[in-house]
Amino acid sequence: MIGEQPERPVREQRLVVMVSGNGSNLQAILDACADGRINGRVVAVVSNKADVFALQRADAAGVPAVHIGMRSGEDRPDYDARLTELVAGFDPDFIVLAGWMRILTMSFLGWFPGRVVNLHPAQPGELPGLRAIERAWDEAVAGTRTESGVMVHFVPDEGVDDGPLLATEAVPIDTTRSIEEFETAVHAIEHRLLVGVMANLCSRRFTDIDDLHRAVTLETAAPTPPLT
Repeated sequence: MIGEQPERPVREQRLVVMVSGNGSNLQAILDACADGRINGRVVAVVSNKADVFALQRADAAGVPAVHIGMRSGEDRPDYDARLTELVAGFDPDFIVLAGWMRILTMSFLGWFPGRVVNLHPAQPGELPGLRAIERAWDEAVAGTRTESGVMVHFVPDEGVDDGPLLATEAVPIDTTRSIEEFETAVHAIEHRLLVGVMANLCSRRFTDIDDLHRAVTLETAAPTPPLT
């Protein structure tokens, strides 16, 4: 329409990635930010563990790598209050839990409503908590499961691996192969789904949190074919 002003491009989004281990999903995000697939920049990597490879990945990318461990006798809300102060100092638009192995309380989540995104290697409502890949494999070997999956979701509260879904995909389990091959297949889908979700979120303009949640729709991918 004549006289209509073009919409300004969405500014580069600031991402804080929280990790507890190797950081392969962190690397996928770093690579996608570097090559322009994600309209964002990782401004900090935060770990609750000191000796993890994820922090080395951050160093190699020139990103602040911060370890914040629990103090002796410290309870979870007090730790989360310190974590909040640290993360808020980086002024993030989104916080990505990419292998973060601690349940966050409202002492943290209450400061970042609608901005915390989690990745979990299971389908919605299944296998919450630790060792989801190994537990899925054990159930498949026992004959009670034929597939697992990956999901990406918002983290609104203290529920474990539960919240408004952003993307999910099934992963078949072939027990004639090895658990290592199954794990490799899960990680490949994790990288793809997480990068896709963050590319989507960082490309949009939101006026408030409700607007963000209304705009984001669940993306369900077709099951991945078995390895051949």
